[in-house]
Formats: sequence, C-alpha cells, structure tokens
Amino acid sequence: MTDPLIVSGTHSNIDSLRQPLVSGSTNTQQQVIPQLANLGDTGLDVLMEFLFGRKENPATWVDGKVYQVLYNSDSSKAKDFLQAYFPNGIVPLTSECGIDYSSVQQLLAASDFQAADRMTLQKMCELTGGAAVQRKWLYFTEVGNFPATDLKTINSLWLVHSEGKFGFTVQREIWLSLGKNWENLWEKIGWKKGNNWTRYPNEFTWDLSAPRGHLPLSNQLRGVRVIASLLSHPAWN
Repeated sequence: MTDPLIVSGTHSNIDSLRQPLVSGSTNTQQQVIPQLANLGDTGLDVLMEFLFGRKENPATWVDGKVYQVLYNSDSSKAKDFLQAYFPNGIVPLTSECGIDYSSVQQLLAASDFQAADRMTLQKMCELTGGAAVQRKWLYFTEVGNFPATDLKTINSLWLVHSEGKFGFTVQREIWLSLGKNWENLWEKIGWKKGNNWTRYPNEFTWDLSAPRGHLPLSNQLRGVRVIASLLSHPAWN
C-alpha cells in the first residue's frame, strides 16, 4: 500500500525513469537519480516512493544517494517524509559504547566530507575515552580495542553516503589488492605523490572527484600504525 505522503508522478518522463530506478543496474540508477531530482516535486515523489519501499532493507549507496537528494532539497514535503520515516538517517547508528553518530550522518548527508572527517576522528576519540578526546588523536593500541559494532557503523555511513567510494573497507580492499604495500596504497588513494605527502587540509580532495579510498583520513598524519590497526581490525573478518 502506498503511503499517503507519497504521490506518484504521472508525467511520461517520470514513468520512463521509475522502472530503471527500481530495477536498473547501479550505473543506470546513478544516472536516473539526478534526472528525477531535476524534475521537481514529481521526481522527488518517485525518489520518496523508492526509499520508502527500501525501508526494511540494508542501506546501499544508491539509497544513500536518494537520501542525500531528498535531504538537500528545498522541498518541505521531502523534509517531512524524511523526518517521519528516516529521522536518524538510513544507516542504523548502533554503538556498543553509547556514542551518538548522528552528527557524522548529517555531515555526510550534506556531502560536507571535510567536516565529516573531523567529526569521525572526534567520535573515534570518544570511543577511546577522555585522554584521547583531549589530545584529539589516537594511539594504534587504542584502535585495536574499538568495538566492531562502532567501526561498522562509521564505515557504513561513509560507504552509503559516498557512492561507495569512501570508507575503511574500501581502503582495506585496495590495501589487500596491493599486497599490503603501504607506499603503493598512499599513492593509490591520493595521500602521497612521489616523495611528497599530501598536505592537510588544502591538498586533500573533499568531494567525490577524489580517488577511491581517499577518505576518511584515519589519523593519517600520525603514520602507518593507526591505519594498520584499523585495516587489520577483527570487524572486517
């Protein structure tokens, strides 16, 4: 049964885009979402209908893209829809330590990747406790003690809201594909060029034109041991 907040569009353009959104390949869906967004309220209706139908499924980056379009639209109807059905976003913000990840979710939904990166490090420091919060960086020994649940929440937020480009599991996949060679990883994800480290923050790329795995920075400025602990964490086994 269609929810009363959702009214299907009748325009021929809408009908020709609805089906590929629901059952097309991810590449097709990626192209259809902005086309629907550009059709105004009727296009947003279809996006709301799609997201509502996906409500009980684990969120993918396609859901994340639809959510971001609705979240950043000027439509009061879209805002009411999200508040009614997705008040905490589309990724379950589960934590074993009572950490509130809603600020990370909101920044990523707004595509403010630089602020989301800073907030991610802050939340990881909160996971460790008062000393890490004060110093604002992590020891590699602390990372090994992170609850798997929390790391998975952070990773899912980044994955879902970056078209699958960013996140710890993306970095891990690239690292493993390179035979765990750190120098090759730095070059591949844009953290180093030749002998020169990418300078924070202005030389990093804070949007989706960045190389795959570019974000989050994971305390990158303090050497390899923190990210080694992150990418080797039991959460990914």
